[in-house]
Amino acid sequence: MIVVGGGPAGLMLAGELRLHGVRTVVLERLTEPSEWSRAQGLHARSVEVMDQRGLLERFLAEGRKFSVGGLFAGIVTPWPERADTAHPYGLAIPQADTERLLAAWATESGAEIRRGCELVGLEQDAAGVTAELGDGSRLRARYLVGCDGGRSTVRRLLGVDFPGEPSRVETLIGEMRVGADPERMAAVVAEVRKTHLRFGFMPLGDGVFRAIVPAEGVAPDRAEPTFEEFKERLRAVAGTDFEVSEPRRLARFGDATRLAERYRVGRVLLAGDAAHIHPPAGGQGLNLGVQDAFNLGWKLAAEVAGWAPEGLLDSYHAERHPVAARVLDTTRAAMSLMVPDPGARAVHRLMTELMDLPEVNRHITEMIIGVDIRYDVGDGPEPLGRRLRDLPLKQGRLYEHLHTGRGLLLDRTGGALSVSGWADRVDRVEDTGEELGFPAALLRPDGHVVWVGDEQGELDARLSRWFGAAVSA
Repeated sequence: MIVVGGGPAGLMLAGELRLHGVRTVVLERLTEPSEWSRAQGLHARSVEVMDQRGLLERFLAEGRKFSVGGLFAGIVTPWPERADTAHPYGLAIPQADTERLLAAWATESGAEIRRGCELVGLEQDAAGVTAELGDGSRLRARYLVGCDGGRSTVRRLLGVDFPGEPSRVETLIGEMRVGADPERMAAVVAEVRKTHLRFGFMPLGDGVFRAIVPAEGVAPDRAEPTFEEFKERLRAVAGTDFEVSEPRRLARFGDATRLAERYRVGRVLLAGDAAHIHPPAGGQGLNLGVQDAFNLGWKLAAEVAGWAPEGLLDSYHAERHPVAARVLDTTRAAMSLMVPDPGARAVHRLMTELMDLPEVNRHITEMIIGVDIRYDVGDGPEPLGRRLRDLPLKQGRLYEHLHTGRGLLLDRTGGALSVSGWADRVDRVEDTGEELGFPAALLRPDGHVVWVGDEQGELDARLSRWFGAAVSA
């Protein structure tokens, strides 16, 4: 398997593939890991993903939990009560650290990460894909996945359309030392944010801050801003440059919003920013890409192993494309309320009042943190299509039983159900405790429920649908 791109999505996918024994090579254009962290944390669903693979302790050791609202359009709200997760928090952790931890997991699992390798061409046939690299060498694999960012070479070589809207506004972002008096700085920032929600300073320690400020227009070449340009924008928006000095990194980002028309062309697939881009409102980008990889990994592994039922790999596009479309709409809505226009400010005030209603707050927060996703897995009652929150079982916790990346039958029928024909792909846990709420449930490797009930015949049908043909003893 070839994975193009060593960001969060590509590294998560590599680890998932190796979990199932698939030989995997990650091709990364950069010769060294980037120290620049555009994304700053994991939402609850991504925290669950790490827990489901036994990685959460690594992330908790280096991140910081937070449970403050304000994920939509900068509207500050308390964390909603009764949010459907056993991890009711976000995890503040820079993208560079997330990539480092995922790279360690992938390489420990046996993935190969080749740095300084740039994809320049690809060809595919009925048996596989040939990747042409910048040094003239070629690499052959059964499948190739483009996780190579918003300017994806893989997407361009495939000729996949990337419709959407170009940037209308841009924001400057940088890390620098601040010399202004802290109390005065806090007062000025609070006053400016009454009208400019795309403005702020986040402390990074030792007098260094991460600063964001609206740019003046859209740069035609998307060149990095100069430090003088950054200071000019601070003075124009806030009336002071806060005595900033010693810039570490400077960048600009826009609000371009685009979604690939297809996530799969034959044996080549797209994931992460290669499949979708949107402004960072709500911090959903990295999380969306990690969750793409989590959905795709076991399905690709099933194809390689030869047990994938018909249509399983196509379900990746069918499930994840609508999720991305919804995220794009959410960020469009948020960005439209974060401009200093009187009409936008009026709608922002109205949304602030609505977010004071607990049900509205919970609905929007669960949407942004990714725990409300329901895939179309066939007709049936709740929680069909949804992932289960982590549950206490008589044998440990639910998520502890998902570390292997296999399917799982939670069975309270007292032994009336069996997965014997699929025991090489599906585990079974009895005596699950009362909190399960139904006789039995079948979970995919990504934790989403694809069957509930107590009839063996119905269970066999769903096992065949998601885990292929039974193997006779």
